[in-house]
Amino acid sequence: MDFRNKRIVVVGLGRSGVATARFLVNRGARVTVTDRAPADTLKASAGALDGLDVQLNLGGHDARDFETADLVVLSPGVPHTLPMLEPAWANGTPVIGEVELAAGYISEPILAVSGTNGKTTTTELVGNMLKNSGKDVFVGGNIGTPLIAYADGAHARADVVVAEISSFQLDTAVDFRPDTAVMLNITDDHLDRYATFSAYAESKWRIFENQHPTDLAIFNAMDATVAAMIKKHPPRARRRLFSDQAIRNGAQILKDKILIIDAGRQNGCFSLDRTGLIGPHNRENTAAACLAARNQGATDAGIQQAIDEFQGLSHRLEMVGQVGGVQFVNDSKATNVDAVKRALACFDRSVVLILGGQSKRGDFTQLKLPVRQHVKTLVVMGEAKDEIVTALSGDPEKGILEAGSMLEAVEKAFGAAVAGETVLLSPACASFDRFDDYVQRGNRFREIVGRLG
Repeated sequence: MDFRNKRIVVVGLGRSGVATARFLVNRGARVTVTDRAPADTLKASAGALDGLDVQLNLGGHDARDFETADLVVLSPGVPHTLPMLEPAWANGTPVIGEVELAAGYISEPILAVSGTNGKTTTTELVGNMLKNSGKDVFVGGNIGTPLIAYADGAHARADVVVAEISSFQLDTAVDFRPDTAVMLNITDDHLDRYATFSAYAESKWRIFENQHPTDLAIFNAMDATVAAMIKKHPPRARRRLFSDQAIRNGAQILKDKILIIDAGRQNGCFSLDRTGLIGPHNRENTAAACLAARNQGATDAGIQQAIDEFQGLSHRLEMVGQVGGVQFVNDSKATNVDAVKRALACFDRSVVLILGGQSKRGDFTQLKLPVRQHVKTLVVMGEAKDEIVTALSGDPEKGILEAGSMLEAVEKAFGAAVAGETVLLSPACASFDRFDDYVQRGNRFREIVGRLG
């Protein structure tokens, strides 16, 4: 598309919005960036556009911007259903997302990873597998550098573009087509944004929508929703599955290894003896990464090296300290119920669990059994506190404690734990009731734990 002198509205002045505005200005567009947040909270982002011919409309949205736009580009966090977009829809103005815009300017193979949980770990692991195999790799998308920045030349040209892709980004996808697409799992999440779980699942499935028969689609055969979606919307791409059961094409997950199976025969084996990733869910992530990286030319030696060296990511089952024989684990990134279930499955010894934050309309009753099996005492905090208490009444064995802050939650959890037990922050909620994001929440947990010793 020729953007010269086109009136383009970019919605959202976060990292993606800044990169999108820069990309469009560099191509001669007349750019307006609008954000409902007030200007004094967006100083850093606005400053990143200093010197560029960009109109900033902050502190709210002006309908006139959308009435006269030739194109509207949404940042990932902006719902595509907002009423403010009605003037654009009425005029037939295209409304797309940053990823859709970027994909049209990327000629290199795109390896896209999606799923409710495990996206970032799998994306980073795939990137390491390819780098260890001698590939020049860009890793970004929903993490780190936006795809539009890569399209704009902010990163050296890569052999493979590895991108974490969220459902929000897929909501506004039209022609986005990854050469390799991975679906790790689909479980309850973002029901504060989607009307139904089915709508959320349909959004996730759009990652396969434009794939060709020569492309590759990788699926979790153990996930019931993924299996149902395969039947409902069979992908046109080649398929590979990962499972802890025997399969004909894909990756079979054993306790200490990943077997690569082609046409029923073993065609590779990767050891998990030295992996730094704990838990059954991370074996799934590793299996998916092996299949995806191999499809983009990773060597078996490069894949094994990445498995051996990868130590996991901050705020994802991160060991942050031990005080008085009590282990503290930061899993602040666990912002939905399924992520907490996966985290609890990693611990054999008794857990004191810190839950709570801003509800995403998940079903907390799904935690009753895992809490009963793994949790000694529950500490709840945040806006969802009462909702969690109601859902988990009667569990765990030692009861539920309420806290008014992270400091109080950690202190109460430490008081309830004894040597040999684990205090786990795994909130099952968004962080926005008290924190800017899950990172700030996890850092606050880490800071408090550091002072306990």
